[in-house]
Amino acid sequence: MLRIAWSEEYTHHLPEGHRFPMLKYSLLPEQLIYEGTIKEENLFKPGLLEDDVILLCHDYAYLNKLKNLQLTPQEIRKTGFPLSLGLVKREIIILNGTLKAALFALEHKVAMNIAGGTHHAFRDSGEGFCLLNDIAVAASYLLENNIVKKILVVDLDVHQGNGTASIFKNEPRVFTFSMHGANNYPARKEPSDLDIALPDKTDDKTYLHLLEANLFRILENFEPEFIFYLSGVDVLETDKLGKLSLSIAGCKERDRMVFHACKSLEIPVAVCMGGGYSEKITDIVEAHANTFRLAQEIFF
Repeated sequence: MLRIAWSEEYTHHLPEGHRFPMLKYSLLPEQLIYEGTIKEENLFKPGLLEDDVILLCHDYAYLNKLKNLQLTPQEIRKTGFPLSLGLVKREIIILNGTLKAALFALEHKVAMNIAGGTHHAFRDSGEGFCLLNDIAVAASYLLENNIVKKILVVDLDVHQGNGTASIFKNEPRVFTFSMHGANNYPARKEPSDLDIALPDKTDDKTYLHLLEANLFRILENFEPEFIFYLSGVDVLETDKLGKLSLSIAGCKERDRMVFHACKSLEIPVAVCMGGGYSEKITDIVEAHANTFRLAQEIFF
């Protein structure tokens, strides 16, 4: 069964100016259930994650400042969100959603989080609408508990995964791979194990060729036992922040390529949604829904 992390908390505690793109967190499960791709029983509700797990990759002082609302005004500005207890709670629940999805993926070969992909969070700071790094926490848990020995992070959000790259820069058991817009946020990129910086207006054909060539080379050389896939749909041509030119069909083929690789090599994969900021919410939901449709089609 395809297991999917979702909570009402995903849509709560967001400031007014950020609620439109975040509507996807409630619309996406509704759409998938309505069309019959999933049923209610596919969804599971993550709770809060214990501090000791978060501290596997985040500093104690930073987590303490977050939970006690003691970030400086400058630190708060970097995150892009007004700080609140509700927002911190939301982020910690998202962390647990990705961790639980990873554990389900070990059993079912694939599992997903309707939120997540908070790849701009560093060990001791947040930025870019990310307070804590869900993939880094989940990957650290798998390694710390000797569940797997080698993890690949496939980050295909349009923005470079600077926080994830920084957290794992000295960790040979994690390979970080980011394909992103060269001229997009963050201005200062942190070096991943492999970065593919794409020029503005990169189209489907160019993108998919580069992804295929590099993904399969990494899989052959690194031989991961587990994959975290950040499937942001801000690569779409319609995205207000993206600067690339993928179609919805091209974005779907991107997901198909990643899933087929995982399936053929029998590598479990946990999927996080990442960004999506198209003018039409229908474009965002449709592109994200394709990821879930393909997971159901390919693995089940």
